[in-house]
Amino acid sequence: MSKSQQQKPHRPIEELILEERMRPVPRWRKALIRPELGSICGTILVFLLFATIAGDSGMFSAEGFINWGTVSAQFAIIAVGACLLMIAGEFDLSIGSMIGFAGIVIALLTVQLGWPAWLAILTAFAVAVAIGALNGFLVIRTGLPSFIVTLAFLFILRGLTIFIAISTTGKTIIGGVREASEGDFVASLFGGKVLTGLFSWLAEHDMISTFVAGPRAGQPVVEGIPMLMVWAVVLVVLGHFMLVRTKFGNWIFAAGGDAQAARYVGVPVNRVKILMFMLTAFCATIFATCQVMEFGSAAADRGLLKEFEAIISVVIGGALLTGGYGSVIGAALGALIFGVVQQGLFLLGSKALCSGFSSALFCCSPSFSTPISVAASRENARHERTSDRTRRYRKAFRPGDCPCRCVALGDGRRMPLSAR
Repeated sequence: MSKSQQQKPHRPIEELILEERMRPVPRWRKALIRPELGSICGTILVFLLFATIAGDSGMFSAEGFINWGTVSAQFAIIAVGACLLMIAGEFDLSIGSMIGFAGIVIALLTVQLGWPAWLAILTAFAVAVAIGALNGFLVIRTGLPSFIVTLAFLFILRGLTIFIAISTTGKTIIGGVREASEGDFVASLFGGKVLTGLFSWLAEHDMISTFVAGPRAGQPVVEGIPMLMVWAVVLVVLGHFMLVRTKFGNWIFAAGGDAQAARYVGVPVNRVKILMFMLTAFCATIFATCQVMEFGSAAADRGLLKEFEAIISVVIGGALLTGGYGSVIGAALGALIFGVVQQGLFLLGSKALCSGFSSALFCCSPSFSTPISVAASRENARHERTSDRTRRYRKAFRPGDCPCRCVALGDGRRMPLSAR
């Protein structure tokens, strides 16, 4: 028998799997397949564009920064929850209705029933998170698409919000929240401002504009950074850390990439998805609480179409609608792009164009980052193809017998799971 006909000795299965799964990836390839690559390029282009055409409109002054920063923060808060849920392979179309519902709950408990603001806020969070868990439970147990289940809750929550508001107060707008929550520490965490001393110092040194007449003459026009923006930054940082630095983040990618394969290696897919629905409801309630404390009132129609704006931000940020691929940083940059363009068009006087911007961007947003995301996914799939010998060995293994228990992630990382 010739040497070419001699059968090569079999290598241990552990060595083969580790060789395929832990193969090093060049840095340039990692950079090219990052989900947020498209949103980074888009952010740079958007700022260059408006610096050119709207540089003298006050868009980049302190007041302009607060304007588009606040709008972007609103998108970012709900985009964090929507992004993690989409990476896990599900949708939540009830985000907007949850915002209106949570706001009405807070207003009713504080104004009508006289509850302390902190207790009303905590109750609103508990109710919203419970509804999010119910959403996830129904999706898991019934097997229906999350699009259908959450679409039903969109109408249920919106109708329930209007009914509760009208049946208790006879109107859909409930005011007096600011007076009822005055002096409450928890309420100040959602409706206050930070760095007020810094902005006062800047105003004293004529570095930012001040009021020139009236009872507030000499005071800075921008008093501080709204807590809405602080919450957006906190959620983005925590969401990004959880997604890329923890075992639970691995589980989110695995649940959205291939749920059945994730179950084989011990990932609690059902629990992960339910927790992501709860997180989405939690983010919506943060948005609602900040909004109620800022305006001092709640309205039953608030949060209208916010679910689509959250999805727009996530898709601009590079996440795939099919799940298993995305980035919280990308979603935050998508929210920034959305907010800057929306406010930029308004400052330029293009009100008609601004009013139709949301719907147009929703239709066109996949074209911004989907080609990069699809190319990255194909690159990952090509890199993750295993040899025929490894594939034959895997067939001999029972589910969960993989010695390294690792899963291929959508952003180029390959990290072992310790699910059991």
